[in-house]
Amino acid sequence: MSLLTSGDCHAFEAGGQRYLYLAPSAAVLAVDDLSGAVLDAVASGPQSRADLLAGLSGRYAESEVDECVGELLKVRAVSIAATPAPRTSPRILPLTPIPLSTMVLNVTSQCNLSCAYCYEYGEDKIVETANGRQPKWMSEDTARESIDFLLRESGSSAHLTFFGGETLLNFKVLRTAVPYAKAQAAALGKQIDFSLTTNATLLTDEMIEFLAEHRFGVTISIDGPKDLQNKFRVFHNGAGSYDMVAPKIKALIARHRSRPIGARVTLTRDTLDVRRIYDHLMNELGFHEVGFAPVTATPGRVHAFSEEGFEHVLAEFRDLARDYRDAAVAGRHHGFSNVRETLAEIHKGASKAWPCGAGFGLLGVSTGGDVALCHRFAGSDAHKLGTVRDGINRDAQRAFLDEHHIDRKTDCRTCWARPLCAGGCYHEAHTRHGSTVRPNLHYCEWVRGWTDTCLQIYGEIAQANPAFLREFDGASDEAPQPS
Repeated sequence: MSLLTSGDCHAFEAGGQRYLYLAPSAAVLAVDDLSGAVLDAVASGPQSRADLLAGLSGRYAESEVDECVGELLKVRAVSIAATPAPRTSPRILPLTPIPLSTMVLNVTSQCNLSCAYCYEYGEDKIVETANGRQPKWMSEDTARESIDFLLRESGSSAHLTFFGGETLLNFKVLRTAVPYAKAQAAALGKQIDFSLTTNATLLTDEMIEFLAEHRFGVTISIDGPKDLQNKFRVFHNGAGSYDMVAPKIKALIARHRSRPIGARVTLTRDTLDVRRIYDHLMNELGFHEVGFAPVTATPGRVHAFSEEGFEHVLAEFRDLARDYRDAAVAGRHHGFSNVRETLAEIHKGASKAWPCGAGFGLLGVSTGGDVALCHRFAGSDAHKLGTVRDGINRDAQRAFLDEHHIDRKTDCRTCWARPLCAGGCYHEAHTRHGSTVRPNLHYCEWVRGWTDTCLQIYGEIAQANPAFLREFDGASDEAPQPS
């Protein structure tokens, strides 16, 4: 006789209402009383139909229970015990050619800061910038070839972001590349927009005017108040950068009003005060939003997180997420981008076979024009997928996508949080394990904890101010900024 058991889902509660997050479909369902009773019964152990009916007799009719069980089986909220679970999803690869939506140009490998935790220049670097094969600076010719490549590989719209090193060290390339990209896109009837990431030390009035004129999305790499910023984000002589960047950031925010200016913060073992960092960047410097990312480092590095560090950051994230919820319920803006981005994915029913668009929707270009998985691998022969001149090596691209599909990750394909994670960042995996194929298992409890928090926040906003969630409708969100 078949026995019913718990299925492929995650139960959570928000505002007194029970919900299920269904991993196979990434759907969020409200749970009624009968469904809740069935789920509670099978959670205590496998149940036969007779046992289930006996336990629910007097409250629900037999036909109601059978109908409910049938619906829960269809969405895999419950399953038949001892039945092999279906595959996460068929390992179907996207049809090629895959439209390129975002291209990241590494316009220089040089930087005027000497951040101790930098993944590009520290002990964990992937690309050896001194080997002479990749130039230190992207030329104007290579930038134009890269733009032609992007427009050739994209659909009706494309996003071009400039990166480094410190991007603005090669501002002269931006000045010629942007007008060229606009003209070429217009001739092809395509839309193109621009963004860049910068440490803000080199911002001038001319640069600010340029960024505003061309409606750049701007992300500033900054770690918070003066004491935290100056702990790691220092010049080569050891001098802190805060006093230089703070007035430049305020000038940029005052002039550039057409698109929001965001801050990107690197959290380390020694800089974990999320609340204080957020309050300073939002309320004192005036950023529109602030996003946080743990430092990328192998476990033995001095800046790497400890287990206690992950737990501390999760607690701080949860506290700030509750502030976001309160603001959303009241219809006010809140700038915690980590929760906003996760809520957007939940709302759209994101279900990922790969953790990000690296390798297909997003590609990185090195200073010499090599095409790689993303900006963090630009210039690495081991992660090369072609060149802007010769195009994408489709065999290499398809091999990468097949090898990195979530269905090949044993630890991931049964995890209820897989739709939003899919194993985590390739660069993080390479740094920790020497392979992009390995999932980031050190993040698992953190990811599940954070996803559960965001699901609760989503449910509470859906109850109290569902109109707020309309901002996540459609597909017009700005491209995520590289870090």
